[in-house]
Amino acid sequence: MVGLRGVGKTVLLDQVRKDAESSGIYAVRVEAPENRSLPAILAPQIRQALLRLSHVQAARDTAQRGLRALAGFAKALKVTYKDIEVGLDYGPEPGLADNGDLEIDLTSLLEQVGIAAREGKTAVVVFIDELQYVKPDQLAALISALHRCSQNALPMTVVGAGLPQLRGMAGNAKSYAERLFDFPMIGPLTDAEAELAIVKPAQDEGVDYTRDAVSAIISRTKGYPYFLQEWGKHAWDRAVQSPITIADVEAASIIAIAALDESFFRVRFDRLTPTERTYLRAMSDLGSGPHRSGDIADRLRRSVSSLGPVRSSLITKGMIWSPSHGDTAFTVPLFDEFMRRIMPGKDWET
Repeated sequence: MVGLRGVGKTVLLDQVRKDAESSGIYAVRVEAPENRSLPAILAPQIRQALLRLSHVQAARDTAQRGLRALAGFAKALKVTYKDIEVGLDYGPEPGLADNGDLEIDLTSLLEQVGIAAREGKTAVVVFIDELQYVKPDQLAALISALHRCSQNALPMTVVGAGLPQLRGMAGNAKSYAERLFDFPMIGPLTDAEAELAIVKPAQDEGVDYTRDAVSAIISRTKGYPYFLQEWGKHAWDRAVQSPITIADVEAASIIAIAALDESFFRVRFDRLTPTERTYLRAMSDLGSGPHRSGDIADRLRRSVSSLGPVRSSLITKGMIWSPSHGDTAFTVPLFDEFMRRIMPGKDWET
């Protein structure tokens, strides 16, 4: 599932995982940070799944062979991916997932996991959040391994969540990725959905909103779930009686914006270099976007080619994405408004 920040991808991913576990599926969850390799984050979780399967009588032998594959995988790839740290329960089996080539070895490892799951009459699903941070060559290896599992009808797969650029990244990594996977887009709520999200929790507690108060919250939040939560919380805290009015919402908006500026927005802003901040500030002058790269360059009085490295760095950091060729958009809703607040005036242009 793909979508901007604040649309609820992580919450949805976790709910799908809980639903999978309640139906008897072996589910493991990882988050892909920017500074760790895919083998390093996968290996401990694959070990957990295999150890659980080894306690299933029908899957014991194949799960143990999977643990031997994991040992070979970790040992062979440790030279390339020095951050791999995983407990080894069995010694490696020569020739099994130990070539030192990530694509070949990951395929062998996941095949063994799938075989063990099949013998145990279950499935193994790895849930990966922030999947866009996986490096292209490692993403290609994962896609290839899952493709082999699919071809062999093995019950082993991945459910991921990431920013919108993930679809393009997967297609670039392996041309067949868009046929192999679904990429449901998670976006803001409709006005009707947003109204329900605001009104129903309050009504459950015996509190109402006035119509204009609801409209004001929807207008401010643009229907993004995380922002609806923030405005709803602060409107609730601000109001002294039912119904919650537009005056309560206006007062709450000041507090909500300040809270977002110091947390949700600020944590992302602090990761940026001065040049990256200037680029995003120029984008914000043009509005919420998407914007043509040429228009951003014109605003900065620079050439498009000279800004290429900055744009690429911001995409890597997950701050912007390209909805279509030559277009650039924020991955964080309302970030244009924040940039104008945090860098007011014209000093940023010098």
